[in-house]
Amino acid sequence: MDIGTLQAYAYFFFVAFLVVVLYSYIYHLYSSQWKGKRDYEKYGNIALNDEITDQPIEEISKNDDKKVGGINE
Repeated sequence: MDIGTLQAYAYFFFVAFLVVVLYSYIYHLYSSQWKGKRDYEKYGNIALNDEITDQPIEEISKNDDKKVGGINE
């Protein structure tokens, strides 16, 4: 087996791995939206609605701030 054949196999398996990662990420996005955990489609307009007076995408409650390790611990 020469180096060219080895490179071809490595390229094929790397591309197949990236395809699996891409489809699993897409599945994660749609399943979390379907379950109601998070709606990722509303983040699509975040670049368009970036003024200081625009309404935030999500409201952060006091409990969420404590879980993340924010200022109000």
